[in-house]
Amino acid sequence: MNRPDLTLAVPDLSGKHVVVTGANSGLGFGLAKRLAAAGADVVMAVRSSTKGEAAAAKIRQSNPAAQVSVKTIDLASLASVEAFADGLTSDGRWVDVLVNNAGVMTPPTRQQTSDGFELQFGANHLGHFALTGRLLPLLRGGRVVTVSSIAATQRNLRFDDVNATGGYKAMYSYGVAKLAQLMFAFELDRRSQAGGWGIASNAAHPGLSKTNLLSGASYGLDKPTLTSRLTQATWRLLPFMWLEVDEGIKPTLYAAVSPDAAGATYYGPRGLYETAGGGVTFAKLNRLALDVDECGRLWQQSENLTGVTYPAVEPAC
Repeated sequence: MNRPDLTLAVPDLSGKHVVVTGANSGLGFGLAKRLAAAGADVVMAVRSSTKGEAAAAKIRQSNPAAQVSVKTIDLASLASVEAFADGLTSDGRWVDVLVNNAGVMTPPTRQQTSDGFELQFGANHLGHFALTGRLLPLLRGGRVVTVSSIAATQRNLRFDDVNATGGYKAMYSYGVAKLAQLMFAFELDRRSQAGGWGIASNAAHPGLSKTNLLSGASYGLDKPTLTSRLTQATWRLLPFMWLEVDEGIKPTLYAAVSPDAAGATYYGPRGLYETAGGGVTFAKLNRLALDVDECGRLWQQSENLTGVTYPAVEPAC
C-alpha cells in the first residue's frame, strides 16, 4: 500500500462550528485547543461539566480569543445523547465538523451502559452512532470524523455478541467497538453519497498516544488499573513507541479540516505499525470496513439497538 507523507496545514477556521466529544482531556483536549487556535467555535462535549469547564479555562488561558463552550453528554446513555442533540438543535446552528473522539478502553471487568449494552460497544460506537444520527439535520454539508484505533485490525473480530454476554475479554471487546466505529465511518459516507446528504465521513486513529484513556476514570475507577500503570512505564522505558498528544492528534486533525481529506478514508501516523513516528498517512484498513454487506448489517443492528433511524437509501449494487 502506498503510504505517502500527507501534509497537514490547518486552514483559517473562523466562523466554523465544531463539536468534539471527550474534549476535556487527552486527544480531545488537544483537538479542541488546536481547532480553537485556528478560529473555530468549538463545542467541548464532555461527561463532566466541572472537568469540561476546567479544560476550557486552560484553553482560554493560553488563547484569550478562543471560542469554546462546554456542553454535557454521556455517550453511555442514549437519553443523554438525545438531550445533547436536542440542545444543539435548539441553538439552530449548522455543525461544520463533528469529531466522534470520546472513548472508553478496556475496563478490567465487563460493565454496562445505562441502556444495558457492553460499555465499550455502547459508549464508543452506539453512543456516537446515535449522536451523529440525531445531529444529521445540522450536518448537511459538514464533515464527520470518527476516531478508531489500531485495535480495529485484530483478527477474527465479530458482531454476533457485541454485548459480550458469552464471555468478556477487554481488548477483544475494545477491538469490536473500534472496528464498528471504523465501519460506521465508511458506511456513513456511502449512505451520504447515495442519499445526497452532503456529508463527508472519514476516520482516523492516533497510534499509541500518551493519554489517560487507560486510567480507569472513564469507567468509574478511582485508581489507575494495572494496565495503565504498565503502559505509563513504557512511556519512560520505550519513549520512541509513543506520541505526545500534539503529535497524536494530527491524523484526526487532518481528517477534520484538511481540504485534501476525503470521505471513506482512514488516516493514521506514519510510524512503524502506525504506532508512532508522527505525521499523517493512510492507515491500514480492516477488510470489513470495505465490505458493504457487513457494514449494512452492522448499520441495521445499530439502528435497532439505539432506536435512531437514519434516512433510507438505496442499497449498493
